[in-house]
Amino acid sequence: MAPIIQIREMAEHIGAEVTLQGWLYAKTNKGRLQFLQVRDGSGLCQAVVFKKNVSEEDFAAAKELTQESSLRVTGKVVANERSPGIPGGYELDSTSLEVVQVADEYPIQPKEHGVEFLMKNRHLWIRSSRQWAVLRVRATVIRALRDWLDSHGFLNMDTPILTPAAAEGTTTLFEIDFHGEPAYLAQTGQLYNEANIFAFGKVYCFGPTFRAEKSKTRRHLQEFWMLEPEIAFCNLEQLMEIEEEMISYVIQRCLTENAEELKVLERDTASLQRVMAPFPRIHYDEAVAMINAAAEAGELVPGYDDPVPAMPWGEDFGSPHETYIAAQFDKPVFVHHYPTQIKAFYMEPEPGRAEVCRSVDLLAPEGYGEITGGSERMSDPEKLIAAIQAHNLPMEPYEWYVDLRKYGSVVHSGFGLGIERTVSWICGIGHLREAIAFPRMLQSMRP
Repeated sequence: MAPIIQIREMAEHIGAEVTLQGWLYAKTNKGRLQFLQVRDGSGLCQAVVFKKNVSEEDFAAAKELTQESSLRVTGKVVANERSPGIPGGYELDSTSLEVVQVADEYPIQPKEHGVEFLMKNRHLWIRSSRQWAVLRVRATVIRALRDWLDSHGFLNMDTPILTPAAAEGTTTLFEIDFHGEPAYLAQTGQLYNEANIFAFGKVYCFGPTFRAEKSKTRRHLQEFWMLEPEIAFCNLEQLMEIEEEMISYVIQRCLTENAEELKVLERDTASLQRVMAPFPRIHYDEAVAMINAAAEAGELVPGYDDPVPAMPWGEDFGSPHETYIAAQFDKPVFVHHYPTQIKAFYMEPEPGRAEVCRSVDLLAPEGYGEITGGSERMSDPEKLIAAIQAHNLPMEPYEWYVDLRKYGSVVHSGFGLGIERTVSWICGIGHLREAIAFPRMLQSMRP
């Protein structure tokens, strides 16, 4: 009996008889020859069904197959450089075919469909080669992030999804009823990981986060996945070194492990190949000066016909600003020391210049914007209490958080990395909705 293998293993079985099991992606009828494009989740290959090499029943079954029918096909693995597939260069010279189910007429056809239709059929759309490729890259990103952190002394800690207080801002919380008491879906696990570092030194959490933002932009989702490392005895400068080393590792892993998927996406990888530490660093002041000089000169936002908009000091960057700044460098760029007034309450102010804090965002090239956001955290309890009060936050939910600064407080820092934004950048896709299997957007939570 022929062994069942995956399509990605075909190179290891040239000349041997094997069985593939999967689904019919496409079919070409050439009379006595049926060319079946079979996918199995690991890849795509061509199975050639020649009438004289199979039984009459099997050949008739091959002719009746519809798109997305499930099947098992057995045959000899043949090397053929011209044979289409992922990975390419191999095909199956079929000797038998078993139909598991003949699929109904498939609603997604090889033609242009509107986004609304595709999102309504997201449960089927993820079978397409493009969506398959994106989601495989996503899996590599997550695996590579964990591998890097696990091998550098970080401990994975699970933090609560239900929380009694906000960390990033009270206007974007999803409120729920926790047995008569208000609670919220977590925006971040950071506050809890700040407790964890005093037990374990270096930790990270990874999971879904929720932001009730009234935004329809390509950069925002209501539910997204975030990786959040937190490190004791770490200042802002050390934090940037950790980020650039980790990001460089992830990008290079994807270039190696997902070469076939990036080809499917027709991704120009030249810019990704340059992503190696160290990354450039600029102060917020310098970034604002760059933006306003470009605005005064009438420069256009790279990739758009719109002029670079001016911005006053003290505001956060908009998408055109981030795109312009990132385009001035050939690698991701750190922008650090943002105004205190636009950042979260827990960020350490710069000594001698309290109007800016020891914060940093990493901007990706090609208009993909902020990939990570982090900071050095306040380590003095009195300073933190004053910040909570200045932000008009209730003290009671944060008493435990202030407590952390009373028992062996140290300088500590951390950051969050959005998985969907990172995947979008690596894949070169235009919207975050394609970077997660089932996106939750402002006006969409089905299927």
